[in-house]
Amino acid sequence: MKLYAALRLPVLVPRDAGWCVYLLRCDQVLYCGISNRPEARFAAHAAGKGAKFTRMHRPDEMRLVYQGLSRSEAMRLEVRIKRLTAVQKRKLWAVLAEYLKKPPDNE
Repeated sequence: MKLYAALRLPVLVPRDAGWCVYLLRCDQVLYCGISNRPEARFAAHAAGKGAKFTRMHRPDEMRLVYQGLSRSEAMRLEVRIKRLTAVQKRKLWAVLAEYLKKPPDNE
């Protein structure tokens, strides 16, 4: 993805590791985190049992930025994404939405 390169984020090939990096939209603000069970983590955030930020700002949507990572890879990438500006995070969020709308390649 060109935006990943523009944001200096690596494009990785998912492996069998179970960790992911995700973005949550909370009151039009984006929150970044990691999990090895993203569905359960989103449910915890939505129920007010996740991070302090999401207890005050409940998420309405989650998008995975990376998946198939080791825990250490996920933690490193989370830090890089958290260092992006708000504008850069919104661009990343929008690109992920477009990517999710595309039909899968039939190759």
